[in-house]
Amino acid sequence: MPSKSVKPRQPVENTKSPGTRPGVSRASWLDRLRSTLGLGNEAGQPTAAVDQLSRARKLAQALQSERGEASGAVVARELHEVVRNLAAKDRHEFQRFLAEGFAPDASVLRTASEAYLAAPTAETAARLAQAADPPRQELLRRMNMAAGGTSALVAMRKEIAGRLRDEPALALLDSDLKHLFASWFNRGFLELRRIDWQSPAAVLEKLIAYEAVHEIHGWDDLRRRLAPDRRCFAFFHPALPDDPLIFVEVALVDGLAGAVQPLLVQDNDDDAARARAARADTAIFYSISNCQDGLRGISFGNFLIKQVVEELKSELPHLTRFSTLSPIPGFRRWLAKRGASADDPEAALLAQIETDAGWLDSPQSDSIKPQLMRLCATYLTHHASAREPADPVARFHLGNGARLQRINWHGNSAPRGIQESFGIMVNYLYDLETIESNHEAFVKEATVVRSAEVDALLAASAPTAGSPRRKSRPQPSSTNPPALAK
Repeated sequence: MPSKSVKPRQPVENTKSPGTRPGVSRASWLDRLRSTLGLGNEAGQPTAAVDQLSRARKLAQALQSERGEASGAVVARELHEVVRNLAAKDRHEFQRFLAEGFAPDASVLRTASEAYLAAPTAETAARLAQAADPPRQELLRRMNMAAGGTSALVAMRKEIAGRLRDEPALALLDSDLKHLFASWFNRGFLELRRIDWQSPAAVLEKLIAYEAVHEIHGWDDLRRRLAPDRRCFAFFHPALPDDPLIFVEVALVDGLAGAVQPLLVQDNDDDAARARAARADTAIFYSISNCQDGLRGISFGNFLIKQVVEELKSELPHLTRFSTLSPIPGFRRWLAKRGASADDPEAALLAQIETDAGWLDSPQSDSIKPQLMRLCATYLTHHASAREPADPVARFHLGNGARLQRINWHGNSAPRGIQESFGIMVNYLYDLETIESNHEAFVKEATVVRSAEVDALLAASAPTAGSPRRKSRPQPSSTNPPALAK
């Protein structure tokens, strides 16, 4: 009922919360809810002794049962605030509570299953799908109603990722979050933005923090990567307006770049950079960084590269080639496993490299180079499949329809590059006329479309007896690649 301080004829419609009785203000409704759950009143004063973990659980249960949208948003906001302030141990317990509770009703699911088996129609299938949908997903949807809810849920998934192996029960929560994110972060909601030196400082700081391939060493380094002969594009989502999801760094160069260090050299001459951009014929994608660990498994890169190619073609019609300069993070691990066998002829090579710290700069590198280059070509062409573990970067680009164009010796002299792939890098060429056919060949036939130059590396020595061969489709050499569609 209205408070005595409210005049009898004063309207109360603007203070109502959906789901409450007429004449009952949102404040009084929320106070009753807090009091019932032992959570406190509007001023935050506790009305019952309750620890914060129990408070979070009760708020989650209240949110699950709440039907009013506005009141649900209020509960969701308070739930996020409580969870955010929990100690790490209690936050872990709350995540386990979400994972182990809120499961589908077994009896309802059984009834729906039996009805579908008895009469497999569209209607019974829909009822079965509804019965199988865990209440946990609806709870997460309602948690998303609060301001900042999406960011909080992404952070939750990032936090539980490190515990999935030891706590399989959390996989249910992880799976539900991933399922929802796949819808919330689909391509239709993403905004492509070019990032330059005039972009907000908050965004520029994120680039420095999130760069995952070639570390950005402060503001001067970042300024070089945003120079007139460079481009940077990122996908953003309305729920995370100043937080990029993924970004790509591009160098505008003349010819196919085979080493990354020259692309990272400091150069403060903007006029010279503009001149280089004007005569460039190639766009080199030299770094692609996923920014949100909580969105792992949600693919943005394939959309990003293709859209950036379109943006660059429109801005700079004189560009004729679009290629990556990519790391090969799985090569050394693969060679180590291969060399673990004493009968393998490559074991001696690996042992030689491991025992000679200066092998790369010594005269013997000339004899090691052809062996490593052939082995790298073998790794990228004979052990890449859409259905088997493979080099993650190779799988990404080949799956997107790129062509394995060139393998580059001394491509990355940084310690990480030497450790992962003996300094070797690779160019994947994006030819818009063949992207779809290349993609189909890789996904359906495990065919790695490659250039004649890569084919020549494979032909340098016969394959080891008994080693698996994957089908490959040779393409013209990278010395004269076809121009991309205008």
